[in-house]
Amino acid sequence: MDADPADAIRRRDEILQVMFWMRGEGLADDASPDTLLVFLGEVDDAMLRADLDALDSAGLLERMPGGSYRLTPGGVREGGRRFADEFAEITRQAHGACSDPDCDCQTLGPEACAHAHS
Repeated sequence: MDADPADAIRRRDEILQVMFWMRGEGLADDASPDTLLVFLGEVDDAMLRADLDALDSAGLLERMPGGSYRLTPGGVREGGRRFADEFAEITRQAHGACSDPDCDCQTLGPEACAHAHS
C-alpha cells in the first residue's frame, strides 16, 4: 500500500496515458506489465501490477488472456482526457492558427484564411 495515495493516482493516470498513446500511435491495443515498465520508468513491478489490477477493478482496463491489459471504452475516454490535459500546452492550437486542414490558409498563408481568429 502507498504511504501517499496521491502517488497511486499519479501512477494510474500515467498508465492510462501511456496506454492511450500506444493505442493512438498504433503501437499496440493491449500491453503487458513488462511493456509498460519500459515506458513508466521508476515503477516497481509489484506496484505496477497492483495498479493494473486496481484499474481493471475500476473498469478502466480489461485483463486479456496471456496477462496483458487493454483499455475499456471508459479507459479510452479517461486516458484520452488525461493525455490531453497533460500535453495541452504543447498540443493546443496557437493563437490565430487555423485548425481546418482544408482551409486555403494551410497552403496560401494566413491572409487566405476564411475563419475568424481571435
